[in-house]
Amino acid sequence: MNATSPSSASPQHGLTDRLTRWARGLSGKGEEEEQPAPERRARASTAANREITRRRKLYDDIGDFLFAHDLDLTPINFSVALDYLTGANIGIEKAVQAVMMERGQVSNGWVEAVVAEQRADDITPEALATMLDKVEESLKLFTGLMHESRSSAKDYGAALQEQAKDLAAGGDADAVLARLVNLTRSMVEKTRQVETQLRDNQKQTQALQSSLESARKAAEHDFLTGLPNRRAFEGALRDELALAREQGEPLAIAFCDIDHFKTINDTHGHDTGDRVLKFVAGLLTKISNDRCHVARHGGEEFVMLFRGKTALEACALVNKVREDLAGRSLVNRANGEKMEQVTFSGGVADMLEYENSRAALRAADRALYLAKEHGRNRVYLAAEAD
Repeated sequence: MNATSPSSASPQHGLTDRLTRWARGLSGKGEEEEQPAPERRARASTAANREITRRRKLYDDIGDFLFAHDLDLTPINFSVALDYLTGANIGIEKAVQAVMMERGQVSNGWVEAVVAEQRADDITPEALATMLDKVEESLKLFTGLMHESRSSAKDYGAALQEQAKDLAAGGDADAVLARLVNLTRSMVEKTRQVETQLRDNQKQTQALQSSLESARKAAEHDFLTGLPNRRAFEGALRDELALAREQGEPLAIAFCDIDHFKTINDTHGHDTGDRVLKFVAGLLTKISNDRCHVARHGGEEFVMLFRGKTALEACALVNKVREDLAGRSLVNRANGEKMEQVTFSGGVADMLEYENSRAALRAADRALYLAKEHGRNRVYLAAEAD
């Protein structure tokens, strides 16, 4: 007969049903029916619309805050406005509230100062040590999880082989199946636990990477102008000096110092002085590239490094920027009044003409000093100065 008898069909279908229920249990799905797709889409669309509305209002609030306080549209100001309006940074929120109660308004200079102060507080030797401890702890945890996963997989494989031997030896199929189910459940649960721990570990690692990157940027960049700072420049100087010697290229260094900067601050205020610093930094940055480095050396002084340019060629480039700045009519944004002429003086030296980099730096600095002494708004070569 071709038809299967009821007695032979029942065990097979019963086993299939048990395996199906077991698979559903492992996947976490019950036997309840899923909700219709249109309802799910409608709820998702409503949630998305609410999120879009919330974000649009937040953007409007940030714009209103920047406009009300006459703040420049910069990432720093945007970030402070976001932290204040959302309460994401309690320190920023309290600082903004305090200055608004005292003065009624915040300024660009105040924003830069308070953020720089917070970053300085964040990046202490103790904070860096804590970050490194967390990195070490994260690595140990990751190593432990990997070891545990390998051990669990090895034990699971050995147990499966043992059950396969029992089944091949004619053991009770139902008992073997039950043990296999229990083994698999246990392995799935361990896998889920490891996955959860790995996700947590990944989040911690990403947070640490962000903190370390922020620390590195803060340690090597000037917060006001966005230029590399003196520390970063010293590293670039070592690298460029080695490359210039290796490739037989000229290398020149230049110091630029804004003339009468204290008078600018005293007359027009520190906010205007900060804008002048950023403006001059922008002009110098325009002539920079991967072979020309610009940094803020400190105060109103900038330093430039030219690989592939002789001292004379570098002097001509710096002088061109000096002429550009001196020919501009700058206006005090606070009151709309025209400012006095803003200029800088410069000193240039050939890095390879001196016995070491310190001597070359002193020569360029000496040239800058003489440019100041001889009337300012000029650029001197070290050879001329000597």
